[in-house]
Amino acid sequence: MEQNVGMLDRLSRAVVALALIFTLIRSGRVDLTTALMLVLSGALLSTASSGYCALYTHLGISTSDKG
Repeated sequence: MEQNVGMLDRLSRAVVALALIFTLIRSGRVDLTTALMLVLSGALLSTASSGYCALYTHLGISTSDKG
């Protein structure tokens, strides 16, 4: 898998994911919406750490200067 997520994109994904996780944990709510948002946050952190986004591949998008 070739990187298709640029550095600024990766940084913004990580910041959004961590802010979302922090907010959800602080809220103390336990419901389906919270669980789905935590899964979304995990996906954002995963793509931020790996530099690869499958959705970008399917859409033909690359924000990486390598791709």
